[in-house]
Amino acid sequence: MGRPSPTIRAVLVALLVSAVLTGQTQPPQASGPTPGAVIESESRISPPPPGYAFANGQTLSYDVEWRLLTAGTATLRLDASGDEERITASGDSTGVFSVLYPVHDRFDARLDPRTFCSARITKHTEEGFRRLDTSIRFDYARRQSVLQEKNLKTGASKQDENEIPGCGTDVVSGILYLGSRPLQVGQTYTFPLNNGGKTSDVRARVEGREEIKTPAGAFHTVRVQPEAASGGGKSKGRLWIWYSDDASHVPVQMRARLWWGTLTLRLTRVEKK
Repeated sequence: MGRPSPTIRAVLVALLVSAVLTGQTQPPQASGPTPGAVIESESRISPPPPGYAFANGQTLSYDVEWRLLTAGTATLRLDASGDEERITASGDSTGVFSVLYPVHDRFDARLDPRTFCSARITKHTEEGFRRLDTSIRFDYARRQSVLQEKNLKTGASKQDENEIPGCGTDVVSGILYLGSRPLQVGQTYTFPLNNGGKTSDVRARVEGREEIKTPAGAFHTVRVQPEAASGGGKSKGRLWIWYSDDASHVPVQMRARLWWGTLTLRLTRVEKK
């Protein structure tokens, strides 16, 4: 079978709309565009629409499938934290994959609920022999992302700054931001995403509607394909996200096609507390 690539982290970064973007089997043909559908050509972050409610206290759990095998688990949770929204995500390899290539990753992102601008994100990465602590702070006053990273194996540290727009999102908050859009078939949304390096423009196309089944049940969904329109993630793969076709736009399935194979996340349960 060979050593799996960094399965969970790769799919999270892909899923969360950054730089890995492609699945092994092509999805069904897209439905035709909705008459009068809007296409956003300008890259921007739009504030939450009127009446939008953050699903605070909700935890989404997923199984991660690789070559028809369960490779791991992932979670995504949203909570209010003072004047900010806090999104936490985790990814863990399981079973034989934990032996071949152990993965235990944690993400903690904060955003401004009034604007959807990311404020900061921290990551704890354990992948094979790699151990990293990373933080990215978005300094909009200076239009700079400030990355600080420490290698927990060697003790080496680095800091880097890169230009950002007046408002942007990150690899964790990006999935929530995309779900806040109307997601009508035929619409395209373009927005800036930063992962500590150069900012990428992500273009997300709403391809069509379909019914899918996951361990959490059957869902009417709307299928979205994000891709990197610029930056380091361009042409590295493809990603599809199936959001529930209702006001909540819960991400119930995600699929990433990468050069080494396909990863699929399927919703297993939704908890509210």
